[in-house]
Amino acid sequence: MNASYEMMYILRPDLTEEQVQQTIAKYKDFLKDRGAEDFQIKIWGKRRLAYEIKRFQDGIYILMNYRADGKQVAPLEKAMRQSEEVIRYLTIALAEDLPVSTSEEEPEAPVEAAAPVEAPVEAVAPVDAGAPVEAPVEAAAPVEAPVEAVAPETPVEEQPPQVEVST
Repeated sequence: MNASYEMMYILRPDLTEEQVQQTIAKYKDFLKDRGAEDFQIKIWGKRRLAYEIKRFQDGIYILMNYRADGKQVAPLEKAMRQSEEVIRYLTIALAEDLPVSTSEEEPEAPVEAAAPVEAPVEAVAPVDAGAPVEAPVEAAAPVEAPVEAVAPETPVEEQPPQVEVST
């Protein structure tokens, strides 16, 4: 059973246009010889890398979609790992029900209008920065158990401020 695969690989930025085309053809032929089909190749061009890879700050991005039975992925990645032209690669298997991307930009998902949310609006009194904050008190069921006395908190001793002495 053939599955859809998407492979993104990054070539060295110092390759000429001819070398880029040769490298793309090399990997396409590699896959075609091993039974892959339905190729879609997009050259995204030279872009800035998120971080330095093998002392390169830029790379030539190539997106390749194809259908294959999966036996081609490991040999292709091994060939790319041994290649001097490829500085990074990633292959993912696409779900069968997802269409293969045909543009550089991701399609936007349709946005559905959300139902308006009705929240009660309460009046809020201005807060004094130095005043203690009190939590609202809700009505509670009467308690039948006796309440035990709780010892008040013992005050924490304040330490004198640290004074810097310069000489």
